[in-house]
Amino acid sequence: MTTSYDTAAAILPLVGGPANITSVAHCMTRLRLGLADRSLVDEEALRAVPGVLGVVDDDTYQIVLGPGVVARVTSDFEALLTSAGQLTVKGAELKAARKARNATPGKLLLRRLANIFVPLIPALIGCGILAGVNGLLLNLGWLPGLTPALTTLAAAFMSLIAVFVGHNTAKEFGGTPVLGGAVAAVVVYPGVAKVTAFGVTLAPGQGGVLGALTAALLGTYVEKYCRRRMPGTLDVLLTPTLTVLIAGLATLYGLMYAAGEISAAIGTAANWLLSTTGAFAGLVLGGLFLPLVMLGLHQALIPIHTTLIEQQGHTVLLPILAMAGAGQVGAALAVYVRLRHDTSLRTTIRSALPAGLLGVGEPLIYGVSLPLGRPFLTACVGGAAGGAFVGGFAMLGDQVGATAIGPSGWALFPLLAGNGGLWWTAAIYAGGLLTGYAVGFVTTYAFGLRSLPSPSPAE
Repeated sequence: MTTSYDTAAAILPLVGGPANITSVAHCMTRLRLGLADRSLVDEEALRAVPGVLGVVDDDTYQIVLGPGVVARVTSDFEALLTSAGQLTVKGAELKAARKARNATPGKLLLRRLANIFVPLIPALIGCGILAGVNGLLLNLGWLPGLTPALTTLAAAFMSLIAVFVGHNTAKEFGGTPVLGGAVAAVVVYPGVAKVTAFGVTLAPGQGGVLGALTAALLGTYVEKYCRRRMPGTLDVLLTPTLTVLIAGLATLYGLMYAAGEISAAIGTAANWLLSTTGAFAGLVLGGLFLPLVMLGLHQALIPIHTTLIEQQGHTVLLPILAMAGAGQVGAALAVYVRLRHDTSLRTTIRSALPAGLLGVGEPLIYGVSLPLGRPFLTACVGGAAGGAFVGGFAMLGDQVGATAIGPSGWALFPLLAGNGGLWWTAAIYAGGLLTGYAVGFVTTYAFGLRSLPSPSPAE
């Protein structure tokens, strides 16, 4: 059995060795490496490493390993680099130069949003699953003595998520993380109910994650301003005091109200979109999500998902967007059936398909559909059909939501929530997946491949 250390040790020489590594990070599914010279990468051998599901050459060199696995491999990879004495000052300089070349305002914003919210996803998943289990127990009337405890465990993190967002925001923008958390904590402190702003009494949690993000961001700029101007003897006392005071008052008497209005508008807009144009909205969202993932633009949706979860208990957008993965699976199955003489491609599909069924779509995108061209487009058609299916039920009043972000495909079932009951919600989501599989398969089989390759003489 291949261990995470084995995988890390196999990857290291194939990306140019320790001397070629300038940075190491990971997200939910990918090991992200900064490389001094990308020509040293042996991509064909890298794709063949057991456990590697695909590679993506972007602003960082990204190796797709899958949820859970990536964190263990990254840890072992960093340990190998530490023992080799790498990630030197020169490496940091190369990383900074590469970042500067790729730091368009849009990319930089998305990267920073991801750095703020992606670390929160494991807690969102864990608490979301507990909320789903608790809801099932309540519906069945089982274990009544345990459900209050599960309710507490599931809700505790969400009640304080603003603090974690504030901490990560300050960390990302160069402030002191604990000061970011302290300023953001104002948003959820029960005592704000005694404060009146714009003639309205504030409510704890008003503004949610958006209020926390903007409060911590303002606090970071206040802190930096003070540190540049304070004498060293006063800095340790006055800078944190002024940061909390100025940013905290601005949060109470402006940001919470404004962010609350924006958060309410996001929830209202999402509900209106699905209740009035559900099928069409689902078609558009499901059809466009694969290109968004390919370009990395899907990160911009994380704050919206988080806001909806905090506000309504679930995000109605994620199950629709998850249909893109279903279209991708259907397209890959059609390629597998039609290109029966392409042993290499069929092997890639067999290894990537389980990950695709569980919502990790990058191996199929970069290993199958995108290189072939047309199957990527027909996969989008399958995603659009699945999205339209789920969106159509939303028009009828049966909304399907997810209590956490991160998983999709079959892995989203434990996180489903809706107003029609657990089983009906799961049935609608399953119907969307089956629709995505079927339409992705049929359109790819019929239109996704120009012609069948001729079999070799050996075959």
